[in-house]
Amino acid sequence: MRFLKALCSINPVSLTLCTILVVVTLFFSGTPILDLIELKTYDLRFLSRGSVPPSPAVVMALIDEKSLDTEGRWPWPRSKLATLVDILSQDGAKVIGFDIGFLEPDANSWLAFITQLGQKVDALGITHPQLADFIQESKQHADNDLALANAIKNSSTAVVLGYFFHMSEADLNYRIEQSNIDQQLQRISASKYPFISYQEPAMDVGPFLRSYAPESNLALFTEAAASSGYFSLMPDQDGVVRWMPLVIQGGEDIFPPLAVLCAWHYLGKPQLTVKVGRYGVEGIQMGQRFIPTDEAGQLLINYLGLPKTFPHFSISDVLSGKLARGTFTDKIVLVGATATGIYDMRSTPFSTVYPGVEIQTTVIDNLLTQNFLTKPKWSKIYDLLAIITLGALIGIALPWMGAFKGLLFATPLFILSIFLAHWFFVYFGVWLNMVYPLLALLTTYTAFTVYNYVTEEKEKRMIKGIFQHYVSAKLVDELIKNPAMLKLGGEKRVMTVFFSDIEGFTSISEQIPPEELVVLLNEYLTAMTDIILKYDGMVDKYEGDAIMAVWGAPVYFEDHAKKACFAALEMQKKLVELRKKWISEGKPEIHTRIGINTGEMIAGNMGSRDRMDYTVTGDAVNLASRLEGANKQYGTYTMISQYTLEYVKDYVIVRELDSIRVKGRFKPVKIYELLVTKEECLSEHMQNVIEYYNRGIEAYRNQQWDEAITAFKSSLSSNGEKDIPSKHYLDLCEEMKLNPPGADWDGVYVMETK
Repeated sequence: MRFLKALCSINPVSLTLCTILVVVTLFFSGTPILDLIELKTYDLRFLSRGSVPPSPAVVMALIDEKSLDTEGRWPWPRSKLATLVDILSQDGAKVIGFDIGFLEPDANSWLAFITQLGQKVDALGITHPQLADFIQESKQHADNDLALANAIKNSSTAVVLGYFFHMSEADLNYRIEQSNIDQQLQRISASKYPFISYQEPAMDVGPFLRSYAPESNLALFTEAAASSGYFSLMPDQDGVVRWMPLVIQGGEDIFPPLAVLCAWHYLGKPQLTVKVGRYGVEGIQMGQRFIPTDEAGQLLINYLGLPKTFPHFSISDVLSGKLARGTFTDKIVLVGATATGIYDMRSTPFSTVYPGVEIQTTVIDNLLTQNFLTKPKWSKIYDLLAIITLGALIGIALPWMGAFKGLLFATPLFILSIFLAHWFFVYFGVWLNMVYPLLALLTTYTAFTVYNYVTEEKEKRMIKGIFQHYVSAKLVDELIKNPAMLKLGGEKRVMTVFFSDIEGFTSISEQIPPEELVVLLNEYLTAMTDIILKYDGMVDKYEGDAIMAVWGAPVYFEDHAKKACFAALEMQKKLVELRKKWISEGKPEIHTRIGINTGEMIAGNMGSRDRMDYTVTGDAVNLASRLEGANKQYGTYTMISQYTLEYVKDYVIVRELDSIRVKGRFKPVKIYELLVTKEECLSEHMQNVIEYYNRGIEAYRNQQWDEAITAFKSSLSSNGEKDIPSKHYLDLCEEMKLNPPGADWDGVYVMETK
């Protein structure tokens, strides 16, 4: 119930989940404007990638401006194209593909005249064998369609013709008779896909793009050619051609495009199979080569560059013999038009004016080089994860960072997302969605900016009012910037707590007048508090001369124990300076005992309904208070527990004091004197003291009293008899030598007082 209530309220979690859910919904449902933007980012990836060298296997013979100037206006007599086929075949071309259709008979006035002459001779009843042979022979020489059909049929090169599909009746604005459609389908049936492999039993409705009717070449051309493939292209919503349909259904059969059949013949006609998976077409298997497609059987065209990326040869140069012999040997030659006014102009990612024949050439290159672009099934999972991850990262980070720092955080994520999409495109040929993940990032950022703007001032006033007297201005600012760090109702976490007390404060207070004592105490507390705040501590309370401070609340940081220890060491240094000053002023010296412990505590507002304080409580707090008092037993001034040492062992130097069992706790705890930071290092003579001291402690624990006494005496002599912990253990060892504790002694000292 509490979780559902939190989700229903406006908070960072619900806001993040809501924005992610909105973007995910848009992603799966599809939004035209966003999908259009994604298409444009896809095009930009081509431009930023730059040009790629083409395969030398594919060239183009073109009806260009030069050809029209030389050979006359289009359409030419098909006898010219017959000559073109002969020349290309003789030069050793491996495949000739026509990106033009031969859909109607050649408009030939000479053939019409001869036909009319023959009809007139028959009508007049003239029967002369030689005249009849002459008319028949003249008709054959004048029949350009027959000349082209014979050239195709007799060519040693595989000739692949192109045709196109009407994809819907609406495109035509008229209805084609079904008998005509059936006739057209029958004409191209020899070039259908021979095999369809279904991963599961064949579907009731195929996943293929379904056409209305084919517009095929004349029967004499289709029958003469090795194969016929469609050159139909279907642009995206913005008019740019990005896909090539490799499978189109006509009637009950499915057919391949011109590009696939050209590559198929070039590779020696390996087995050709359409692979259909559970969710649609997976691709085309061409022998050992696999051509990946989307579920509808479309191939992403991997454009290599601007127009004229592939070699262009003017047909006029081919017909006139100006090209070197072997120019077309072992190549696929695609015949098409680029002359202004007659060619199929298309828009592509590289150019808005791109010849349709070069698109076909590009696809053939993709098939031969296996240099594919894909949008695999896992890309949708990546896109979804990217949406969720970017939205979640911003949702997690912004409550802690604020708008400006959040912008600094979001900008690299924004750039990284673009970089990854571009990197996958360039190096792996994978199209990952760029728009929707970035939309998740921007939407979440905007939603949080508005949310923070609405709630920021209210939270600032609340936080500042509560904490301005507890912690440094820096931490107050941090809380104001990141209010999510704060839980006013109470929170359990690992923190470090600090207790300090002035040694012999009662006797000091008896030595000087009360007004001087207040001045002295204020000077002392101010200096100590400044150091606590400098190291990001929170002053929990003052009790006379005693200070309680906490690190890790209300603002949590990982190095809370380190900050507390560094603060304690700096306090003791500061007291050295202050004592010199106070002595010069005739004031009593002040020594401070400090106890520090780290552990799990409860931080939060505690008290009555009418009066509350932000404080910490728990067993770990009580232990820190006991350690402060335990300093008196060992003659030390800064004591930390084993729990604190675990966090600071890489930063400070300590010496082990004892294992003690404080009142109210059964489990013993190891205690240590905090000496210096590792950066400062111990003095040489103090290193000697600690070395002898540690030997003594080891002997003491093993009940080797003589060895321990010798070690502690050496420790004392190294420090001018001033090392009180060594003196403490020397006295203790001499006493235990006289009164041994017994074999069951565990070395733990029991503190009976608080």
